Amino acid sequence: MRALPERIQLKSVEQIRLMREAGLVVARGLAAMRAAVAPGVSTADLDDIGRQVIADAGAVPSFLGYHGYPASICASVNDRVVHGIPSAREKLREGDLISIDYGAILDGWHGDSAISVPVGEVAPEVQALSDACEASLWDGLAAARRGGRLTDISHAVETSIRRAGKYGIVAGYGGHGIGTEMHMAPHILNYGRAGKGPQLVAGMALAVEPMVTLGSRATQELDDGWTVTTVDGSWAAHWEHTVAILDDGPWVLTAVDGGRAELAGRGVQVSALAA
Repeated sequence: MRALPERIQLKSVEQIRLMREAGLVVARGLAAMRAAVAPGVSTADLDDIGRQVIADAGAVPSFLGYHGYPASICASVNDRVVHGIPSAREKLREGDLISIDYGAILDGWHGDSAISVPVGEVAPEVQALSDACEASLWDGLAAARRGGRLTDISHAVETSIRRAGKYGIVAGYGGHGIGTEMHMAPHILNYGRAGKGPQLVAGMALAVEPMVTLGSRATQELDDGWTVTTVDGSWAAHWEHTVAILDDGPWVLTAVDGGRAELAGRGVQVSALAA
């Protein structure tokens, strides 16, 4: 393993294969939690499911104990953007939108992904928000290719969101490098001009994670020291995947199909390692 001057960790093909195993644990856990989302289910119930999937895989939660964080998932409902703490008292209601952020460590390597899930029938503008956020994630992942620059990803995310409608792109927060730690260099904003920052090279692994609101981009952290909400009370969506950059294309490590279907629709072929 070697590092670039910016201290961006580069992985060997074998190390990326290990990260893929962690990514699949995350994918299974998110699928199980998505299936459980329903009115009356508590966010703590979802955390229990996430913990069990990780335990069954012989993995360790990335989030639990991270700087004192008390749970294995972040559960952010409606106007909460990220880092919402699960609670047995918080029951999901029809029409809510919950963002679930989830990470696992397997054999020392991290996987990190997030989804936004409607609770029953949601308002059309809420579904459109989540769809726009998810599409921008895939547009950003399509730009995660060897030879580009880091802000090509940022610009692709922003362009996608701007094309979808008048949404707020959360300021300051964004994606990150990932590998032997959950949060590593570089920080990846979800907006900005293309062609800036470090060159994208084979061996990088990045977590791309757009956060989009129905209103202002401004956020605030609550007194619990974790939960981030919109200032204006507008609802938010959050989607994330971990992607590895390889010589022959990206490999979305937290997508069951390696990102093949979504990226093919954007004219991008995933790495042969994803076969």
